[in-house]
Amino acid sequence: MKIRHILMLLLWGNMIHLYGQTDTSTFYKGADISWTTELEAEGHHFYDFQDNEQECTSLMKKLGMNAIRLRVWVNPQHKWSSKEDMLELAKRVKANHMELMVDFHYSDWWADPGKQNVPQAWKGLSYEEMKKALAAHTKEVLQLLKNQGITPKWVQVGNETSDGFLWEMGRASTQMAQYAGLTTAGYDAVKSIFPEATVIVHLDNGFDNDLYNYIFDGLKQYGGKWDMIGMSLYPYWSVLYKKVANADEAINGCMENIRRVGKKYNCDVMIVETGMESAQPEEGEKLLRRILSEAQNNTQGYCKGVFYWEPECKPSTYALGAFSEDGHPTCIMKAFQK
Repeated sequence: MKIRHILMLLLWGNMIHLYGQTDTSTFYKGADISWTTELEAEGHHFYDFQDNEQECTSLMKKLGMNAIRLRVWVNPQHKWSSKEDMLELAKRVKANHMELMVDFHYSDWWADPGKQNVPQAWKGLSYEEMKKALAAHTKEVLQLLKNQGITPKWVQVGNETSDGFLWEMGRASTQMAQYAGLTTAGYDAVKSIFPEATVIVHLDNGFDNDLYNYIFDGLKQYGGKWDMIGMSLYPYWSVLYKKVANADEAINGCMENIRRVGKKYNCDVMIVETGMESAQPEEGEKLLRRILSEAQNNTQGYCKGVFYWEPECKPSTYALGAFSEDGHPTCIMKAFQK
């Protein structure tokens, strides 16, 4: 009986290890390339460093990435970043054996700290109705993925929700309890389709510890749920808008904040958006290498990855892309290679 008891304990321990623990050995290097299909429709092409034309998703893998992030809007005016458009790109992610992050904006267009507009179809809903609409949309999109055999590793409930989302109903500074309730509605909806998915709550200004304490203390107070904290880290924008004095302050502050919130809230962290000035590619490569290295080696294990936001964009379209106007990667992209 004693030997049998020991064997049962060992078996139970192994089951906990296999089922209850996540992979802690992989550091994820990825990119949000949600603009890809629109660029393709405009006749844009992508090339590797050897001037070989290549589809964008597979090119990201070739350049050293192991994950892709894709945004989804509710009812966009055009088809781009619709659930169908996201699904098309998600199929490519699966075909390239990369991990997928789904970024729900819960808006018909961009959602960020400056705007969190309620989708047209949801206007006039009560709080309880809004939670149901958010959950139904989340489930519908994720079920599309599931029907195609695609399993996202991470799902963002909102994009840069530094003052909540679905304003004014879910504005954190005035309706923290409702922001928490809407976040939980999204969390529960994700888990109902993909129980093992990691749910992310994402804020901007990754160096701002006060912001993260304010939002996550508020979520915690009102029962808000999350698995991972997502951060944006943009030294360029942070300096331009005088949030920090220089890139060093932004990066150092972000790494310190990762350590602090990871420990305080007992959860993993991810830099889900970063980007460098495309007009200064050599400096951009240097800064990105530093961010990748410090995130992996100087955060006490809390940071699990870094995602570049829209590297494939043309400089004339977006100042922080990492490709040239004719679709070739700049040296910024070399930072992702070993």
